[in-house]
Amino acid sequence: MLVSETMTTSVKTAKADTPVKELANIMCLNNISGLPVIDDEGNIVGIVSEKDLLKKMFPDMKEIADEGKPDFEEMEKKYSDALELIADDIMTKNVSSVTSDMPIMKAASLMCVRNIRRIPVVDGGKLVGIISIGDVHKAIYQNTLTA
Repeated sequence: MLVSETMTTSVKTAKADTPVKELANIMCLNNISGLPVIDDEGNIVGIVSEKDLLKKMFPDMKEIADEGKPDFEEMEKKYSDALELIADDIMTKNVSSVTSDMPIMKAASLMCVRNIRRIPVVDGGKLVGIISIGDVHKAIYQNTLTA
């Protein structure tokens, strides 16, 4: 089974200058946990995950523990400051990707090794879809039922 048989082709995307507030809205309203960031030609330039967003919006708990008494006013300011950022400020720029002609188990292996839940599908450098570990699981399960 190939990635092309399982991937989602209607992918919600963002641009590098998309505000963090808009990224959060897109993810929440569409029940998705990440967005590829593309340039005007459709080339992938980064990816933003919920985890990336949350890291910027909320303080690091280890820092709070090390400091002893948390400064809640400062935490609130960090949250407000994070909403003023753009995708380029928080996105992962070194993006792993797969191609549509790759076997889905190879794509799943790459996701497991890199500890990521979704991976962009690119052909010729252009974003053509996205595949998640859940998509792989569902495809294999459905294939097993029909075998």
